Amino acid sequence: MSVQLAVIGAGPGGYAAAVRAAQLGAEVTLIEKDQVGGTCLHWGCIPSKVMWTAAAVLETTRRAEEFGVALAGTGVPDMPGLMRRKERIVGDQVQGLLRLFQHHGIRHLEGLATLQGPNRIRVHARNGAREDVSWDRLILATGSRPTALPDLPFNGRTILSSDHALGLGHVPASMLIVGGGVIGCEFASIFSALGSAVTVVEAMPRLLPVPGVEEDCVKTLLREMKKRKIQVITNAGVVDIREKGGGCEVSIGPSPFDQRGTRPKRAAPECVETECVLICVGRRPNTDGLGLESLGIANEPGEWLSVDPAMQTPIPGVYAIGDVLGPSHIMLAHVASAEGRIAAENAMGNHGEMDYDAVPAAIFTSPEIGGVGRTESEAREAGYRVRSETVLFRNVGKAQVIGEIAGQAKLVWEEQTGRVLGAHLIGPGATDLVAEATLAIRAGCTVEDIAHTIHAHPTLAEIFLEVAGKAIGRPLHG
Repeated sequence: MSVQLAVIGAGPGGYAAAVRAAQLGAEVTLIEKDQVGGTCLHWGCIPSKVMWTAAAVLETTRRAEEFGVALAGTGVPDMPGLMRRKERIVGDQVQGLLRLFQHHGIRHLEGLATLQGPNRIRVHARNGAREDVSWDRLILATGSRPTALPDLPFNGRTILSSDHALGLGHVPASMLIVGGGVIGCEFASIFSALGSAVTVVEAMPRLLPVPGVEEDCVKTLLREMKKRKIQVITNAGVVDIREKGGGCEVSIGPSPFDQRGTRPKRAAPECVETECVLICVGRRPNTDGLGLESLGIANEPGEWLSVDPAMQTPIPGVYAIGDVLGPSHIMLAHVASAEGRIAAENAMGNHGEMDYDAVPAAIFTSPEIGGVGRTESEAREAGYRVRSETVLFRNVGKAQVIGEIAGQAKLVWEEQTGRVLGAHLIGPGATDLVAEATLAIRAGCTVEDIAHTIHAHPTLAEIFLEVAGKAIGRPLHG
């Protein structure tokens, strides 16, 4: 008999796991309480990039004269049209996933899954019907949801989550974003380009206070944000939010994580009036009501699930992947997909482990940020003797052609061997360019390997040729 494998959650981790298990001969049931595709497809990666693309088109049209193009008028955002485009793209992706499930013989159930002890799940459909599903192996891919500030719940009007921001029918005149992490910075770039006056409040001393983001990239991003008149307030926290005249009055005070030492703190809260407040301070796992205790998994509310390198929980035969594992496992869609493949293969008898050493990060700000591997400071802290070099995008012909010269690429390598340890870019196409560096790190390439690889001209990828050439002492333009 074939293995009966159940997957709860049809996001990028869950459906990747389901497909891989089906390829290996499992009888797969995939259960999803909402629509297939999860946060990534409906409230994250895809819809936010649809909006980011619209923002980029607007910024380009405003600079049309620089490219020798005369326009009769200036571009303005059409939010209803933008939302229709978003829904069409998301809908096409959903249909593609459903066809994928059919192709692989995956049984897809719509409904809320509740664990009923070992080897049984009860699925509550939206129409009230119930169905029990048996399983030999189980993969939990239930994802996460936005976290609200204490005592300040989302209302969808003045206090927004990232989900709300992706469905706005108009461009707010002003927006205050609480949290200068990846999501907060991406939305700052999007809504600033669409026409909002944006303020970002971050509790830590710098923007993007997450592992793997190079300090040089943050400095460049901050400079470009200032050019776009995005106000950034770091080392600060929101004390209170009050509704006022259809908008909000926000009190900003010292950060609860203030690390400025002897620098004086604000004597009194600073007040900022804004049409709406977008909260981007983190996420929490979707484990409430799942019934984990029936399997012997003791998780407190809001606690992330724990797994070993094979993605298995403390309960044999039960695996967990994706956002439900929390930030220690890197909460990215492509990481969830990789974890899903590992979990599925191990559930079917393999013995693989998840490798997090070469995970690319793609941050869709303006300009884009792409990074992989260790930053220079992380490499030194890990005990490596390292060297690094940086080349500006303005040295690359293609960047001049497209009028996007802000930013740079940095390579970090081990001094003795030349092996690439990290690559960090901010500039045009950075989120695509990072793929070359990811392969280089995974394959153990050296800076010489990159420098001796012919790169097509004129392309943005030549930035790697330039920085690697500089690394071996043979710069051409840098």
